[in-house]
Amino acid sequence: MARAELMDFDKALELFEPVLGFEVHVELNTKTKMFSSAPNNFGSLPNTNVTPTCLGLPGSLPVVNEQAVRYSISLGLALGCQIAESSRFARKNYFYPDLAKNYQISQFDEPIAFDGQVEVELADGRRFEIPIERAHMEEDAGKLTHVGGSTGRIQGAEYSLVDYNRAGVPLVEIVTKIIYGADRDAPELAKAYVSTIRDIVVSLGISDAKMERGNLRCDANISLSPRGSGILGTRTETKNVNSLRSVERAIRYEIQRQAAILAKGGTITQETRHWHEDTGETSAGRPKSDADDYRYFPEPDLLPVVPSPELIEELRAALPEAPAARRRRLRADWDFTELEFQDVVNSNLLVEVTETVAAGASPQSARKWWTGEIARLANASDVEASSLVAPAHVAQLVALVDAGTLTDRLARQVLEGVIAGEGSPQEVVDARGLAVVSDDGALIAAIDEALAAQPDVLDKIREGKVQAAGAVIGAVMKAMKGQADAARVRELVLERAQQ
Repeated sequence: MARAELMDFDKALELFEPVLGFEVHVELNTKTKMFSSAPNNFGSLPNTNVTPTCLGLPGSLPVVNEQAVRYSISLGLALGCQIAESSRFARKNYFYPDLAKNYQISQFDEPIAFDGQVEVELADGRRFEIPIERAHMEEDAGKLTHVGGSTGRIQGAEYSLVDYNRAGVPLVEIVTKIIYGADRDAPELAKAYVSTIRDIVVSLGISDAKMERGNLRCDANISLSPRGSGILGTRTETKNVNSLRSVERAIRYEIQRQAAILAKGGTITQETRHWHEDTGETSAGRPKSDADDYRYFPEPDLLPVVPSPELIEELRAALPEAPAARRRRLRADWDFTELEFQDVVNSNLLVEVTETVAAGASPQSARKWWTGEIARLANASDVEASSLVAPAHVAQLVALVDAGTLTDRLARQVLEGVIAGEGSPQEVVDARGLAVVSDDGALIAAIDEALAAQPDVLDKIREGKVQAAGAVIGAVMKAMKGQADAARVRELVLERAQQ
């Protein structure tokens, strides 16, 4: 893939105003799929979570998942949307191998929720109101795996395999209205918006929202308007961006790419584009279809969805706090400084820290491990920290440290074992024999051995040179393979000096 010419970001913002729009797809965590009784499970063997409906077999008919409808209404309410008195499904017609029926059941002109807004907070505390056009229900497509070639994409692949396990998984697609005024904050705003949507669906309990699994995906639309012209440019749509960092990078890249083309008198092609995490670039996909190309028409096998006012009010009453208000409360509850809290937010780890605290860890310990060692390991592997370890396991690790079973040094080794798939923290401790040695007898024996090699240390301590104990402590820690409590070793050495 030839590298595109890019304009300096600041220069691009001098010449053009970015205009944004986002389509976020949220997979719902219902037990079964949107229109069939097939299990809605991640990670099963290919083509095992299927029914005739998932496979588009003749004679199979869809049945609406009631729980998915409830979840969709809850999400619409959390987005500040109006809930339609009546909404209906439509057929969106297109051919692709992972779409067995050759059409997707979605919603078109009558969505379940419409006309809302979401407050998004940037790292410096400024707030933006993102206008929501609609949130509609639909089903997910299957998943293609392209085999051969160097990129894992269809270009250059020798053949492709299709897995229909994901076909029919319940989705809500959240579509924003056109977003003006982001200017140079556009990349950060994109990241903050998707992060806010993730916070909302996690707090509602309606989605696992793991972007690395595709539970939550963002299609990022952007066009450039000549500064001060008021003329909308031609947009591109970067498809299925599946990490917060990538959303931010993709928007920045497209601003720089489009600006370079327009500044030379070129034109932007309205198209979908693919994001390449490894190179930090987008590449052309297919020309962007308009609604007419999909030949929408009402789904003849499904009745309209008509939620009762009582159901809507029941779900409204059960809504959790709005993300911005929740963040302000959490900061106060955790007694974090503004800098400490922003460290968590800017690392996109608020959900993980919250769940770790809920599992029993102190807020400071949860923040320390997620923004420290776990973030370091994630950066080294170029993955999202949330994909490495579960919050429950981090809380267990903190408990082992608090109980004196592990030192921080040993805990880092245990964490690496958990990430490597060796089990829970306690199982790694047991398997590797990493617990702190708490037997004073064993420690005294190691101290005596160290003192025998350095007989003058006790005299120096007795003369008031307490720092001399460091040499013995270091020797004991080495002999105990780091599994001694350095503070306890120091106490025992000082006790010997007083004898």
